[in-house]
Amino acid sequence: MKAYIFPGQGAQFVGMGLDLYEKYPLAQKMFETANEILDFSITDLMFEGTPEDLKETKVTQPAIFLHSVIMSKVMGSSFKPDMVAGHSLGEFSALVANGTLDFEDGLKLVFQRAMAMQKACEIKPSTMAAVLGLDDAVVEKICAEIPGIVVPANYNCPGQLVISGEVDAINIACEKLKEAGARRALVLPVGGAFHSPLMEPAREELAAAIENTTFKTPSCAIYQNVPTTAVKDPEAIKANLIAQLTAPVKWTQSVQQMVADGATLFTEVGPGKVLQGLVKKIHPAAETMSAELS
Repeated sequence: MKAYIFPGQGAQFVGMGLDLYEKYPLAQKMFETANEILDFSITDLMFEGTPEDLKETKVTQPAIFLHSVIMSKVMGSSFKPDMVAGHSLGEFSALVANGTLDFEDGLKLVFQRAMAMQKACEIKPSTMAAVLGLDDAVVEKICAEIPGIVVPANYNCPGQLVISGEVDAINIACEKLKEAGARRALVLPVGGAFHSPLMEPAREELAAAIENTTFKTPSCAIYQNVPTTAVKDPEAIKANLIAQLTAPVKWTQSVQQMVADGATLFTEVGPGKVLQGLVKKIHPAAETMSAELS
């Protein structure tokens, strides 16, 4: 069975989407629509901005969403997923790709999510750190013992977790994790503690926007970050999407579930190849590829 997977923040690069814009009239039309909806020229920043421009959450999130979604639409009838999944922000791309959300509604939600997250980041100094070479259970135990807020935020693949929380708590956690035998515990250059309780103000803001958006029955199931299982009911999809901002991205568990349900080929749609690498580490027998355009 064919699984299509959609990347999240971190996969952006200057020049992303330019080839689509120049080659496909449909892509050009969708990019122009996006500029109107966002009320600024995201195409200028994507095609010829600076890496600094693209690092801004309010630019990064819509940029990656646009790259992924437009690519899936340009693929036309060759885009035939049996199942989809997205990493964090990528879940929104996946929901447009499988018909749950309209393109315009998806973009508006992604932009609102980005702005709400940015705002939440400014309330309290917070960050994230990558932890390599420890079992999930060890990381969970150490985080639970540290005063302050620090939680597992991304289960990326076995032996690779990202933790999220208050700056001081993250620094203490990194020391403790190294003492416990982590190969690396490295603070990441991110704007805040995504997928942690510190995102509660953003979750509340996004919840209202999601509740007011029409979600349709999808063409195939999405394996969401929160439950990690196949979801097709629009109301359940909404609830999981709202929960996602303060809950961990369970990518390892989602891929394992997709494999158990029959996924053999994982195609990454959008910038980069990060998810393909993670899939290979989770299930080495899986076949992976980047989406190809005719």
